[in-house]
Amino acid sequence: MTNVVGTRAVFGVVVPSTNTVVEHDYWRAGLPGIAFRVGSMYIPNPVMGDDADFQALLVQIRASIDTAVRDVLTAEPERMVMGMSAETFWGGVAGNAAFEQRLRDRTGLPVTTGASSCRAALHELGCRRIAVFSPYQPIADREVGRFFTEAGFDVAAITGLRCPSAMAIARVGDDRLREVVTALDGPDIQAIVQVGTNLSFVALADRLEAELGKPVIAINAATLWYALRDHGFDDRVEGAGTLLREH
Repeated sequence: MTNVVGTRAVFGVVVPSTNTVVEHDYWRAGLPGIAFRVGSMYIPNPVMGDDADFQALLVQIRASIDTAVRDVLTAEPERMVMGMSAETFWGGVAGNAAFEQRLRDRTGLPVTTGASSCRAALHELGCRRIAVFSPYQPIADREVGRFFTEAGFDVAAITGLRCPSAMAIARVGDDRLREVVTALDGPDIQAIVQVGTNLSFVALADRLEAELGKPVIAINAATLWYALRDHGFDDRVEGAGTLLREH
């Protein structure tokens, strides 16, 4: 339900309690009349130093997501946006569809996830052969690759930064991210996709698109874009990439 600050819409946003980037990216877009009510999934042990740690992190997310969604619903939002990405890629295309359906059944609202948003963005931009990077461990990168492959994309490479903790993701700086993109890019790559919502990449992705002459998709920009367009809003945003500026 709309209100004084959300005169056009209120979007519910669910993030891990360790995430400091999603809210920053969404509010920085400066969308008039759109408010965000954020609920946190409690992550008591944010270690993700290897595959086993990463699986344990997902267990924490799955245990706390219902409470975060419950809290968000008290603000009476019109849409649920998942400000976390790994779980939305898990299980490939079918896993993502099942995840979204569970949330729709739970909330009665339209649902936007990172995986579906990246897929929609790539279709919108006409890109098939892609390279991907994440802050994840190999177990999660395999799931990301599986989703994109099942969705019909040619995944040339996936690079995981293997961040040791959930908080460490937000500490990766522009220099390191630029190195990763440079290593992944090539003349046969039509788009570079970043996943992992606690990586601060939206502004740098916008600059890299101008330098490389091809789409560089930051997941937070893609998720915000898809939530807006699916909700019938055509707002254009400067400084957040081609998607939000031109599509």
